[in-house]
Amino acid sequence: MRFGDIELFYHRDVENLSLYAVCNSLTNLKRKWLKMKISTRGRYGVRLLIDLAEHMDEPHIPLASVAERQGISVRYLEQVAVILKRAHFIRSIKGASGGYTLARKPEDIVIGGVLRTLEGDMFVVDPPIPGVSETKIQQCIRTVVFDKLNARIAEVIDRETLAALVGTIDPEESYMYFI
Repeated sequence: MRFGDIELFYHRDVENLSLYAVCNSLTNLKRKWLKMKISTRGRYGVRLLIDLAEHMDEPHIPLASVAERQGISVRYLEQVAVILKRAHFIRSIKGASGGYTLARKPEDIVIGGVLRTLEGDMFVVDPPIPGVSETKIQQCIRTVVFDKLNARIAEVIDRETLAALVGTIDPEESYMYFI
């Protein structure tokens, strides 16, 4: 289906019917592939929380133990732990035998909240700046593609809890493999 400079087409994937748009301009429109990456901080933060959840039977876990199990630098893990502590995902116990523990139940920790705390907004592209006008092509790409991508990303990360990643809820629903 073609509407001037906008071509719409459907693509059937496994789960649903998705609408895609290709905006063709008579001017020189360069095609760029978007690549969304979660930084080391985000990945290590989620790994820290998973490790703490897996060892909830222990009263507190030293970061050195987590770092060793996860193959992560203790110094970097300390920086991530400070952010997670300020956001009330974890709490610390001071002293010679101190360490960290989860501040909430794993089923109450949503991965989307953790990633937004560590990464900021999880947008493929930033939303438009108020007062700055967009061209028709920019509006087309943003409304038909990027806004929908942002919504899908939010839907996925806001649906997953730490418990689902760790397997502390129903093992049938978990991504972890149990022997």
